[in-house]
Amino acid sequence: MSISINDSGPFLSIVSPVYGAKFIVDELVKRIVTTLELNNLTFEIILVDDGSPDNSWEKIQKNCSFDKRIKGIKLSRNFGQHYAITAGLDSAIGEWVVVMDCDLQDQPEEIINLLKKAQEGYDIVFARRIERQDHFFKRFFSYFFYKLLSYLTGTIHDSSVANFGIYHKKVIEAVCRMRESIRYFPTMVNWVGFKHTKIKVEHSKRLEGETSYNLKKLINLSLDVILAFSDKPIRIIIKIGTVISLFAFLFAFVSVIRFFSGDITVSGYTSLIASIWFLSGLILMTLGTVGLYVGKTFEGVKNRPIYIISEKLN
Repeated sequence: MSISINDSGPFLSIVSPVYGAKFIVDELVKRIVTTLELNNLTFEIILVDDGSPDNSWEKIQKNCSFDKRIKGIKLSRNFGQHYAITAGLDSAIGEWVVVMDCDLQDQPEEIINLLKKAQEGYDIVFARRIERQDHFFKRFFSYFFYKLLSYLTGTIHDSSVANFGIYHKKVIEAVCRMRESIRYFPTMVNWVGFKHTKIKVEHSKRLEGETSYNLKKLINLSLDVILAFSDKPIRIIIKIGTVISLFAFLFAFVSVIRFFSGDITVSGYTSLIASIWFLSGLILMTLGTVGLYVGKTFEGVKNRPIYIISEKLN
């Protein structure tokens, strides 16, 4: 299939957040460049150093000095993967934008397949990983998280789909206009809509090192995303509270009737204590949930920058 090329600028922008990847950056750039040059595509590669604790930025600098098509963005500290993606998207100027992780689990060779599918008339083509090469815990948590997120947000989220995909510039422009303080790229793409599809791709093992997402980070990310994109937790609590109130009213009504009929002579200590503890826990849970929403709202109204750039190359 022939692929049209926009002569006014790079046809493709490849955006990749970089963290703890000093041994991977060179191979990542090499495979992207080789793949795209073989297909005669004009491109730019945007590597965003998300406050990496190793020498990833030095590797990015070296590649930028060799090839002006490679652009480097260094954030002032570690803001998080999806904030780094936002920084890259804000700088992308290609007709099509590819977002991929830096660990080479997303294979650069699949970019051509994504682009060919997009040329069939799609604005978004997601990469659907056939067999994820992550450890069991991460696969299980991801599956559970996306099921919960789908339920709470009322949208469909596939656990086999992550950031890797190709997006038309109008999609990226719509995503970039969303300047809320909590960033989660897959959900934001789902929210803006546009015509989309999925294709199956091979998923590789991480070339070097381990993922930076531990259990604590995954839980915090889950809470942030759920609170940012759904008010269903509060709705669920309201429903639970309403049901409990109805049962409490019925129980009180029956108790009054039994009292006046002489069936109750001594109040039940156990039921009283159980009710107090249960309702107290429910009240605290409700206050905590509302407090989380208030806290996230407070963060949003500060209107702080989503990320801060320390240095840019090319």
